[in-house]
Amino acid sequence: MYTLASGVRPPGTRPSHAPNRLAWLDTLRIVLTVLVVVHHAAQPYGPADWWYVEGQPRNPALATLSAVGGTFAMSLFFFVSAVFVPASYERRGGWSFVKGRLVRLGIPVVVGAVTIVPGLMYAYYVHYRGYPPVSFARYFTDVYLGLGEKPADWTGPSWPDLQFGHLWFIQNLLAYTLLYVLLRVLCRETAQLIRRHRDTPRPPRTTELPTPTPTPVPGHRALLALTAGIAVATFLVRLRYPLDTWVPFLDFLQVEPARLPQHATFFTLGVLAHRYDWLSRFDARTGWMWLSGGLLGVAVLSAVGADAASFGPGGLDGPSALWAAYESALCVALCAGTLTLFREAAGKATTNTTTTVPGPLAKELAASSYAVYIVHLPMVVTVQYYLADRGLTAATAWATAALTGVPAAFALAAGLRRLPLLRRVL
Repeated sequence: MYTLASGVRPPGTRPSHAPNRLAWLDTLRIVLTVLVVVHHAAQPYGPADWWYVEGQPRNPALATLSAVGGTFAMSLFFFVSAVFVPASYERRGGWSFVKGRLVRLGIPVVVGAVTIVPGLMYAYYVHYRGYPPVSFARYFTDVYLGLGEKPADWTGPSWPDLQFGHLWFIQNLLAYTLLYVLLRVLCRETAQLIRRHRDTPRPPRTTELPTPTPTPVPGHRALLALTAGIAVATFLVRLRYPLDTWVPFLDFLQVEPARLPQHATFFTLGVLAHRYDWLSRFDARTGWMWLSGGLLGVAVLSAVGADAASFGPGGLDGPSALWAAYESALCVALCAGTLTLFREAAGKATTNTTTTVPGPLAKELAASSYAVYIVHLPMVVTVQYYLADRGLTAATAWATAALTGVPAAFALAAGLRRLPLLRRVL
């Protein structure tokens, strides 16, 4: 971790140990990737959401598990991803950074949208739609791209089938990153314009650096205000866009407006955390208290059930307002608490081993986590199709899909990363 003797890092400067990349964040990224695989492994056996495999046994505990993961996991993913954006931009420069992001984020989205996602949607079409069988090529042009006539009894979830599936996160991350670059350029140009038109002469140059002004570290009040702000914004958005409502923004960007306040906010917080060194300065006692509150909230949700009538996905009613507030509180509490947990665990490990260098396995898993996110879904869904109609309980099927999907996805990702054509992308 990085600190200064004064406990404050001047705004706009990079931490002294930037090359270390805060290794514990890479560990957290691995865990979040595993959680995504586990979450998708539970989809046909818990929540009532649309999924690629239908008609499977359900378990209320798995529905609650999915609901808990949905409250904070992807918001924390956006936060962790955003922490590394400013340093990468400053190190590589604007245009080089943008080109790199377009390659690493844009190519997987485009390639996945014409390979992985249509393959999954074709399997769903063949197994559950009840239409006459068609070849994959015919399905791709007529149904997936929507070049054919829409059937009168089309069962959805949308027309055409063209979508980005789980790649929505990478797509949205690219959009947020490009917006960050645009705002930096606009701020720089605005500052230069103000300086050129300033009436007063510029002060003489001096070799002495100004004393950095301490920036406040978020505490209980800030986190409470953050929770309230996200809750209000979430409730207002869900008046029109309930949970699991996806819209095509600019006919390309796949967005779930119901979670947009959380995701956009935590991406912004990740950028600010880098700028103001919040990750090392955040008070552990505050983090432990919020983690305790978050775990208590999870326990209450497990007892009540995520599908309780007191919670609603959207609309102008009490259940919607209650779930917007409860979900926002869990999001902030679990994100702040999880960051504290991993930071403090890494600090103790460093003290015990007197080293900050991660082992070869940790390096390999961290390097493969991005590719795992891209390739895991067809592997998990394939296992789910194989387990269908075999008389397994929901919990057994979920555990089998998760325990099979996680190592298989990491193994495939490790192999793909070593292919010359994919090395730069993955």
